[in-house]
Amino acid sequence: MAANVIELRTPQGREQLEQLLEEVTIRCIDDIHDAAVTMARVAQERGMQIAMCDDISSKEPMVDAEGTILNADIFRWLDDGARWWEDHRLALHSPLPRACRYESEPFWVNESGFNTRWRNSYLEELDLTDFEKRSLCKAAIVVPVHLPFGQISANSFISMDRDKTDLSEEFALYGSLFSQLTRRFIAGYVQAIRTKRRIPSDCVLSKREVECLRWAAIGKTDKEISMILDRSHATIRYHIHRAGEKLDSVNRAQTIFKAGQLGYLGASD
Repeated sequence: MAANVIELRTPQGREQLEQLLEEVTIRCIDDIHDAAVTMARVAQERGMQIAMCDDISSKEPMVDAEGTILNADIFRWLDDGARWWEDHRLALHSPLPRACRYESEPFWVNESGFNTRWRNSYLEELDLTDFEKRSLCKAAIVVPVHLPFGQISANSFISMDRDKTDLSEEFALYGSLFSQLTRRFIAGYVQAIRTKRRIPSDCVLSKREVECLRWAAIGKTDKEISMILDRSHATIRYHIHRAGEKLDSVNRAQTIFKAGQLGYLGASD
């Protein structure tokens, strides 16, 4: 599926942008409701309706301090079949959240393909057959937000004109604005709503620990790593064990997973 490379315009009126950013900034859970109302208003004033998901791997809907579901009561996805967050299969089969796994910059998409800032071969290979049925829209502006610990947020802006399939003009005009506001909103929301500490703070792995884990991540055994790095088997086991202690891991697999979440292992080839 061919991808068209496009450019976004810089939002006009810096003072207005700064004001909007402040209005969608969430510093505590009590800020969520008003910030969401602003996000809905910004989208509506530009002929769009917003749908937000802070974590595509989670079944929990986004809520405010009172437990109000944002996508229903504030973003107004109320019609039959429109409550997309209740169908957990969509996160696995819809091309919108799937594309957010492979792209971190905003894009717009319809059944003809993805329109991005640069060519992305991963997106070109995504199947857009039955796009409307699988995405519940004919076209969407999508803002991915890649968060700490590997969390991915997928957020869509859909035209109020449900028959509209070309969002190139809206993307050029509002893509950067939507992106900046969405990233600010989602980052604040996640910080306010997160209660569990996933990884020990200020965890620093040594160069040798990272080197061993990189080889382990691609399936090498301790014995193989010892041959590659010209170190003893016991030394390799010590470095991986020590990394696990720092990451508070229960086994080798979790050590590799947590190191990957912190960005120590990079993208595998």
